[in-house]
Order: sequence, then C-alpha cells, then structure tokens
Amino acid sequence: MLKKTGLLLMLIIFVLACNNDDDLVAACDAVSNVSVNDVTDNSVTISWDDANNTGSYILEYGIAGFPLGSGTTLSTTNTSTVLTGLNDNATYDVYIQTICSETNVSMYTDVFTFTTSILPCEAVTNLNASMITDTSALIAWEDTVNVTGTYELEYGASGFTVGSGTSVSVTETSIEITGLNPYTDYDVYVKVICEVGNESSNSDVLSFTTLAIPVIPEFRPTLSELNLFNGDLENLEITPYGFEYDLSTKLFTDYAHKQRFIVLPTGEKLTYVNDGLPLFPDNTIIVKTFFYNNDETDLTLGRNIIETRILIKIDGSWETGNYIWNASQTEATLDSDGATVPVTWVDSEGESQSINYEIPSSVQCFICHSNNSETTPIGPKLRTLNFEVNGSNQLQALIDNEMINGLSDPTSVNTLPNSEDTSLTLDRRARAYMDINCAHCHTQGGFCEEQSTLRLSYETAFGESNILERKNSILTRIQNTIPEYGMPYIGTTILHDEGVALLLEYLDTLD
Repeated sequence: MLKKTGLLLMLIIFVLACNNDDDLVAACDAVSNVSVNDVTDNSVTISWDDANNTGSYILEYGIAGFPLGSGTTLSTTNTSTVLTGLNDNATYDVYIQTICSETNVSMYTDVFTFTTSILPCEAVTNLNASMITDTSALIAWEDTVNVTGTYELEYGASGFTVGSGTSVSVTETSIEITGLNPYTDYDVYVKVICEVGNESSNSDVLSFTTLAIPVIPEFRPTLSELNLFNGDLENLEITPYGFEYDLSTKLFTDYAHKQRFIVLPTGEKLTYVNDGLPLFPDNTIIVKTFFYNNDETDLTLGRNIIETRILIKIDGSWETGNYIWNASQTEATLDSDGATVPVTWVDSEGESQSINYEIPSSVQCFICHSNNSETTPIGPKLRTLNFEVNGSNQLQALIDNEMINGLSDPTSVNTLPNSEDTSLTLDRRARAYMDINCAHCHTQGGFCEEQSTLRLSYETAFGESNILERKNSILTRIQNTIPEYGMPYIGTTILHDEGVALLLEYLDTLD
C-alpha cells in the first residue's frame, strides 16, 4: 500500500511540472525557401528563410549525389552565406540544418541543387608578329589563364570585317601564316575556344606590314624584274628600300621631269668622304626615271614615262643600263642602243610642245658618267643633296635613317646653290648651273679634259675655271643645238631657255 501511494505522488508532481508553460521546449523547425544567386564559375551565395527560429545553421554541400556526412560543412548565424572554391560547370547538392540549441536541432532541409557557371574563356594577351618576310609572318601570343582549348586566328587585309577573313585553328600559342602579299598591311585577331559554347572575345587587333619583294641588283631584261617599284609599274611607287632624293640645282633634259632614288643593299650604308660623292657599297642601285606630264595645267591627265636609267655598283665598279618604256606604260625593256621618241605635252602656260626626245645609248651614257675612264654617278653628291625637301633636310634624313656612316651634322657639308633662287647672287646661281649641267665633262678626268681648258666645278676658283678666257666659246655653244657642237654635248635636243638666259646674264658681267 505504501509503495502505491509513493508512485501516485510522483505522478502528481510530474503532471504539475509539465503544466508549467515556461518549461515546455518548442520543436526546432527546418528553414524554408532555400535559393541561390550571384552564381559564378567558382562561387555562389546561398540564402534561406527562417521566421521562427533563432540560432545558427549548419550547411553541408558537395557534388550532386554525395551522401550526407561526407560533404563539406560550415556554420553560420546568418540566413545567407557564400560558398567558394567550387568547380566550374559543376552541379552541387546543399542541405541546411538549424541549431536552435545544443539539444534542439531541426531535421536537414530537402536537398537543394544548383550548378556553377562555365569558367569564362579569357582572351589571349601580348599578340605579336615577328620573322616578317614579303610573304609570311610568325604570329604568337600568351595564354596564362585558360587551361584547355584551341585558338582560332583570323587575318586579312587591314580593315577587313571580322568573319570575312582567313581563319586557321591551332592548339599552340603561335603559328606561321604564309601566302601573304608583299608590302601589304594586315590585321590579325585571335580568340580562344575553351569548349563548345564557351569562347573568348577576340583579342585586340594586331597590325603588321609584310616586307616588299627584295630588290634585284642585276640588269634583267625587263624593269619589273628588278622589283624597284611596288604595284603597277606605271605608278612609279618606289620600293620602301629606296631613298628618294632631289637635287638643289637640276640637270636639264628637254624639260623632262625626273624621279630619283637610291637603293642600298640590306644592312649596308653610305660612307661620308667630303662634300662630293659618298662611298657607295657594292650592289647599290641608283635609279632615275624620265617622264612628261601630259598636261602641266591638269595633272589628272596622267604622264608619259620615257626611260629609266640605272647605275648598279658591281664588284667595285659602276655599270649602266637603260630601260625604255612601252607605249602602254606597263613595262620597260633593257636597251643599249638608244632611241628617238616623239613626245608632245602641254606646258604650264597651256601651250602645246613637241620634241623628238633622244634616249642615249650605253656609249653615250659613258660620255657623261665617266671620270678617268671609270663610270661614276653625277647627281647624288652630298652638297647637292644638302637642302630641305618637304620640310626635311635630305642629309639629315640619311642620318636619321642610319643610311650613312661618318656624318652626324648636315651643316658640316657645303650646299650647292639653287640656280633658280633669285635671292642669291648671279655668279653663285650661274656657277651652280654650270656645275650640275657641265662640270661632269669639264673637270679633271672628265670627257672634255683634253678638248677644253674649262673647269666648271662649283668649288673651282673663278681664276682657275677659265670661264673668262672661254667666254666667247661658251656664248656660242650654249645657244646652239648643232650635234657635237652645241652644249651640253649630249642629252638635250632643244635649248633650255631659262638656263641660257641665266648664263648670258652672268657672262655679260664678265670683262
């Protein structure tokens, strides 16, 4: 009886204790509305709702299908957290458990699944071109970000629209592209294809220019074979290996215009000696083309190219060659016999002019281009080049382009005056005209050394020139076009009215 009474008393006490609401423990509920945002290739932000509980949360996550207890866990007191260090393009499962107290935890949520984004394919860097020739180039780039993939290179003439060029695919970070056109501007783009549907943007454009076709320092049957001009021959577009120049006072050739340039062999330079001709390395080419504008009052009417004279230095000696242009202006052919070509043009006054232009033979070329029985250039003396063309001193251009040794300052070289510059004294203008038009023959070693006492180089002192002594002979010959009597000896068929007037005025001052 006493035992039953004790059990009943304990039951009464237990019931009374349970009826005290403050001692009841509420169930810990699982969170709801699990969601994901800010998804990248290696991280996500996980968020959820928890309206009733206060406490902390345990997240467990892993590759989809992982067994609970084997994943990665982390604790947080917030209702969102960032998962990092994830794999790209991978599907993950997430479970969340609420910890209301040490002894009161919720069940895990139902599995929540998300997928990370694909790792973006990054564009390549440091795109560059090297080993450029006239028909090929090595294109290379750096790719330190992307793990796998192929590269698609697209190229075309400068300014081409992406998608319309030539494309090649490679797995290496360089490729040699071939079959290019000489002396042409090209654009190149490279993009990475990490996998299907995952491509990088195109790289920044790389632009480069192929080299011109190498010049041939030989007398070939046709002018085009020497590669002295780019594109259509008639355009007279000088090879980029050429240095175009002009003369301070010009040699008269029946009012023909002239284009002059020098081509030095690769890696070679001129060598400064004095104010005269520099030393030219072997395989130097000196080119002079003669032409007439069809109408000096309207240059859009084109021109008539007559001949291209060439000097090539071969094994220490200069050799001459003359190319005569065809009527269609598409080619010029090597000729040693010379020719007479009828030429008609409209001058700057609008007057029609006609001459029988004489192209010299090889023998005639040697008459002017000889000194001491050796062939030599006439025009490109340093003192004749020492003036500005288009705002730039020609000697300074040679220095800046590293085309001449031994000269660092053009002011150390004298200048042959411009015979047309009326601001100069009459004697300087006249002596400059005689120098360029007459002195190559009337000098020591020249063709007329024995036939005449005249010495007409600009540097020759007046008293040693014999100009005064030969005044009457000069007056007669410069006003005459009788072959082998009139002066110049060859190279002209008509008088140079302006030049003759200059010399007559000068000679009239001499007593």
